[in-house]
Amino acid sequence: MSEKLLKVDDLKMYFHTRDGVVKAVNGVSYELDGNQTLGIVGESGSGKSVTAMTIMRLISMPPGKVEGGTVTFKGQNLLELPEEKMRDIRGNEIAMIFQDPMTSLNPVYRVGRQLSEPLRIHKGAGKKEALERSIELLRLVGIPNPEQRVKDYPHQFSGGMRQRVMIAMALACDPDILIADEPTTALDVTIQAQIIELMQAVQKRTGSAIIMITHDLGVVADMADNVLVMYAGHPVEYGTTEEVFHQPSHPYTWGLMGSLPRADMTEKSSLKPIDGMPPSLIDLPSGCTFHPRCPYAQDICKAKVPETKSIGGLHTASCHFAGDPGFSREEMEKELNR
Repeated sequence: MSEKLLKVDDLKMYFHTRDGVVKAVNGVSYELDGNQTLGIVGESGSGKSVTAMTIMRLISMPPGKVEGGTVTFKGQNLLELPEEKMRDIRGNEIAMIFQDPMTSLNPVYRVGRQLSEPLRIHKGAGKKEALERSIELLRLVGIPNPEQRVKDYPHQFSGGMRQRVMIAMALACDPDILIADEPTTALDVTIQAQIIELMQAVQKRTGSAIIMITHDLGVVADMADNVLVMYAGHPVEYGTTEEVFHQPSHPYTWGLMGSLPRADMTEKSSLKPIDGMPPSLIDLPSGCTFHPRCPYAQDICKAKVPETKSIGGLHTASCHFAGDPGFSREEMEKELNR
């Protein structure tokens, strides 16, 4: 069996603050191959972005501290590499599209200079060569008149165009892995669809792997091969997109899907938000962290941390009852409505 391009194993990233220890990422594991897309979903504060920032080694330590686990990329543990070697990988072999392009792009530098920088640092390109490649990248991501736009500043682009510039910058060095952190946030629906189509086209052309961090299950269903569902810093369900969407096995995943609008929705089948709020990552609930919000919680859920159960294939879920006969969203809803 060939070695995985990226393997994250039991990763734990905690933040040590005056108020206590924030367990932002608490035991995350997954694998990724080339030309494969992983969707990471969950509510805000579930640890999705911190997981990506830990992989990229972009978290200040202190207050952050890796409390355990490994991140293996091409056979080497990124968490143990010296910073100089990590700089060679960051932006070159693993690139990241950040959530807000307006704060990620430097407002005082022209877009062409910012696109040229990774090419000059990682590829040793000359000034003219880097500029030509920058124009080519802008053309690749669908920005019209790239020969002129390369001279513009970030504020002269619309939100969708700035996000395209961020994608172009991430693609500059043809990375093996592209991490997209909420790349369609704050964009209108039409632009969102264009950005997703663009990323799919880029993946088809380059064969790169993509980690798509989002709260939008529709985007995941459209793009991802595998799905990781996170809650309160912990993975609660993992599997292929087909496994997770057709046989969701954790009540939190049921809740996320129940809060999605559907075309066949009637007045009787209205949106069902998840009651309550995510817990404090400093003071996590005992047992299953989801039990205070779970309508199906039993005494064991409050007392004991659930093990990760195999449902079949790649599919796993961290729930005491996952995989048990009769434990499905439909059956449990019938029980509640009796």
